[in-house]
Amino acid sequence: MIMSNMHKARLERRVTGSTNRWRLPKQPFSGDLLSLSQMCKALSIDFEEALRNPDRLCISQIQKFFFENFKNKDIQSGEADVILECLGFKWELHQPQLFQSETLAKLYLKALAQGTTHPLRELEELLRAQSPKKTKEKSPAKRIIISLKINDPLVTKVAFATALKNLYMSEVEINLEDALGVLASAHILQFSGLFQRCVDVMIARLKPSTIKKFYEAGCKYKEEQLTTGCEKWLEMNLVPLVGTQIHLHKIPQDLLHKVLKSPRLFTFSEFHLLKTMLLRVFLQLNYKIQAIPTYETVMTFFKSFPENCCFLDRDIGQSLRPLFLCMRLHGITKGKDLEVLRHINFFPESWLDQVTANHYHALENGGDMLYLKDLNTQAVRFGLLFNQENTTYSKTIALYGFFFKIKGLKHDTTSYSFYMQRIKHTDLESPSAVYEHNPVSLRAARLVKYEIRAEALVDGKWQEFRTNQIKQKFGLTTSSCKSHTLKIQTVGMPIYVSFAFIFPAS
Repeated sequence: MIMSNMHKARLERRVTGSTNRWRLPKQPFSGDLLSLSQMCKALSIDFEEALRNPDRLCISQIQKFFFENFKNKDIQSGEADVILECLGFKWELHQPQLFQSETLAKLYLKALAQGTTHPLRELEELLRAQSPKKTKEKSPAKRIIISLKINDPLVTKVAFATALKNLYMSEVEINLEDALGVLASAHILQFSGLFQRCVDVMIARLKPSTIKKFYEAGCKYKEEQLTTGCEKWLEMNLVPLVGTQIHLHKIPQDLLHKVLKSPRLFTFSEFHLLKTMLLRVFLQLNYKIQAIPTYETVMTFFKSFPENCCFLDRDIGQSLRPLFLCMRLHGITKGKDLEVLRHINFFPESWLDQVTANHYHALENGGDMLYLKDLNTQAVRFGLLFNQENTTYSKTIALYGFFFKIKGLKHDTTSYSFYMQRIKHTDLESPSAVYEHNPVSLRAARLVKYEIRAEALVDGKWQEFRTNQIKQKFGLTTSSCKSHTLKIQTVGMPIYVSFAFIFPAS
């Protein structure tokens, strides 16, 4: 008797469609290749794909079936054939729409398997019944109840309802305030189309108040497109936008660290970037403040610490060292800015001594920055933010006694050009003010290694334009004072233009 029962259990098989080939139950794939081949033929499933991923062989094909046959059909208005119990509600759904969600499809097939001795035959009948070609022969489908437990705090009832609505309507508007919850719902439902729409919406609508939440969601759900989108947005907007708002202190440190190391980072100057970083530290330590403080307030705060130990050497500043090690302090060359570095007692003395030594050696060697080699990671950076109202925009910069004008021109609604040129110290608008804080070099030629970049956001994607890394001797004559020109075509605004350069040994 025992042997008989064992023999019966071992030989028990499921009928596959209308064929005479069966497969063993209770396992996604038992190794019965002939049975699997017959089942694939019955369900129009690719046999090789089934062998590679037998657990999903039904769901992906059923999803494709419903998408191809019902994508242009009217929304079902008849009685629901599936009840989803979730978040304390009962949601009425229809089979063709349900199969857009891999999670719901698995729950449905599991429930179907539990309610019949021949689930694959039942499934084949379901597919035939749902076929648009046989609507007249369609009989009422069995009403099935499925349950889904959700523990993700980002999923709200409103967001989940929006996600289910997207099963029926492809163009449901996703509000920015609900985007995070809808993304979380789509992740749980394994509703890839909706998940991608949420990612696109979030990237296109990034702003200082949302970047923290969106970046953390990208990390949580391992969505590289979203985390990369946040990084690229912050690379352009850290200094000019986020650095002027109270949301600055909320930026996650790992995100900020990536941005500070990026060669794409936009800043008006190295000192502007430093001020932004000091403001972030101030806001984190004074988190009850609800408005951006003045520059003088921030400087006074750091000067208030005892002089026997700098801020970064204190326990409170140790965790911030990796961020400030990314700063290019050697790019701060103005006398009054260097005085600020000394007086705020923020950096270790060894760091400041190195900055001073670098400047001394550069001045002693006619401006040559012998300690700098890599343009991507060590160049001194200056930037222009070219807005819609600008037709021409320029800024004068000074470095080791050499003076340059970085300039942007608007030619028509979509055409722009950017370049830099060396100018004589006698041609400066306020020479006396410049002489007070800057040396003046009388050298006729200055070898410069430089690169000009421009970026603009168009339809949620960054357009990037750049020159090559160029070595050029800049003289003071008309023919030798101007750099190569970066010419671009874009409809994006604003345009973030970065000039990065070093003075190699000449």
